[in-house]
Amino acid sequence: MFYSTKHLKAIYPAILIFTAIAFMMSSCVDQKQIAYFQKGSQDHDTITVAQAFVPKIQTGDILSISVGSLNPMASSFFNPYSTMPVASDNPTGGNTGGGGAPAAISQPAAPGFLVDSAGIIEIPLIGSIKVSGLSTSQLRVILKKRLVTYLKEPTVNVRFLNYKISIMGEVARPSVYVIPNEQITLPEALSMAGDLTIFGKRDNVLVIREHDGKKEFGHVNLNSRELYSSPYYYLHSNDVIYVEPGKGRIAQTDKTYQILPIILSALSFIAIIFSYSHIKL
Repeated sequence: MFYSTKHLKAIYPAILIFTAIAFMMSSCVDQKQIAYFQKGSQDHDTITVAQAFVPKIQTGDILSISVGSLNPMASSFFNPYSTMPVASDNPTGGNTGGGGAPAAISQPAAPGFLVDSAGIIEIPLIGSIKVSGLSTSQLRVILKKRLVTYLKEPTVNVRFLNYKISIMGEVARPSVYVIPNEQITLPEALSMAGDLTIFGKRDNVLVIREHDGKKEFGHVNLNSRELYSSPYYYLHSNDVIYVEPGKGRIAQTDKTYQILPIILSALSFIAIIFSYSHIKL
């Protein structure tokens, strides 16, 4: 059976409507699944933030200890290791991920004071110091008390060289990042990794944390403001953040989902032609 141009023009609107519906059904994304920090029915514009995390020194940590005084020559005896910045993947000091974000960090460029299995470090002239379980500020106070025997008005700076987090999954730049200031929040970490891709599940971000020799698995909903009161808002050293892929990523990689809109459109077109022919008959 042949159709005139007039007949075909009459069914064009119906074809377009069915095609648009099929496309929207396969690609539509709810905005509530994308937007961060949404306000709940009981939320206020001010929220209490989780208590800031203060890291404690543990066995296996690498510490940078810099000692200064009114006599630089005397201070040099307590600085056997260089306090050079950690190395990046880019020797020029630029970022490797593009977009002006911090570079992913590998390992320290120079050795520091390694905390042994007994939680002890060895410092020239001072000797052995039990450091495990202390914060860097507490260790700084202890060192200053020990150094007054050798130096006049000593100053001490203690930092972690291996304070790092791993970011995996649906982010722009998954990698391992060394954190220089010993404190970072989950939103800051994800921003450093270039934010989640459009396919990342924002309502179920996984944070894997080691505590007392056990792995702890926590889930965070970035869509909700409750994130700020979560125990995973402040990240710990060696935390692993995993962003799970959503259905959109699966649909993009699955050939069945890719051709489904085309098949639906074709079937809709055939159904319209068949129905139209029966009406005319």
